[in-house]
Amino acid sequence: MRRTSVMSVAVLTLALAVSATAAEEAFDWSGAVGTGKAVEIKGVNGGIEATGTSGGEVVLHAVKKGKKSNPADVKIEVVEHAGGVTICAVYPSAGEPNECTPGEGGHMKVKNNDVNVRFEVEVPAGVHFIGRTVNGGISASGIQARAEAHTVNGGIKIEAAGLTSAETVNGGIKATVGAADWSDPVTLKTVNGGIVVSLPGATAANVKAATVNGDIETDFPLTVKGKFGKRRIEGSIGGGGPLLQMETVNGGIKLDKAS
Repeated sequence: MRRTSVMSVAVLTLALAVSATAAEEAFDWSGAVGTGKAVEIKGVNGGIEATGTSGGEVVLHAVKKGKKSNPADVKIEVVEHAGGVTICAVYPSAGEPNECTPGEGGHMKVKNNDVNVRFEVEVPAGVHFIGRTVNGGISASGIQARAEAHTVNGGIKIEAAGLTSAETVNGGIKATVGAADWSDPVTLKTVNGGIVVSLPGATAANVKAATVNGDIETDFPLTVKGKFGKRRIEGSIGGGGPLLQMETVNGGIKLDKAS
């Protein structure tokens, strides 16, 4: 019969502990971003959580975790530019190099890499927040400026003074717009999930809402343009104003009046 010595067990335990430690890596960054500019977070696999802060700097904490792949192979890049700062999870690529660029541009593909990167970011007052990922949810609360979120597989929850857009494919959207007098059009779109929007009672906006499998509800008196339907409406609240557009396929739409 084979015997395992106490020393062998201790060595094995140590090896497992080292392996577990090597599968996780953190990244921290902080810096000033001017009022009216944006902090943009771009991930691929992993969620994004943003919170408003009374501090004067953007503070970022990212955690990279991998089961088979090495977290150290995924680089966190910080790109400062005229519009603010863009921070990306850049995965290794066997073909065209991945790159961190502002907005929807840039090459970002992942092949045979299971590293998950979760971002947490504190956003000062007056700084806009933009979150982009593919596999993961996006949450933003207390943002004292505009906010937008884009993902594919994950839900979106945003609370901001102003909201530009929130788009996903598989997940619901819950949005709270703190200001009644925003100016930019607000677009909320998903495929598999419901949409709930909370607005101040004094909001004046034009509204378009459409769903295929679900109902549309509103707490606001709505002046309807054309024919009123359970699954498609177009009209205005508070006399009309900037556009609020909501679209889903499988899910309901609800327009709440904030208490």
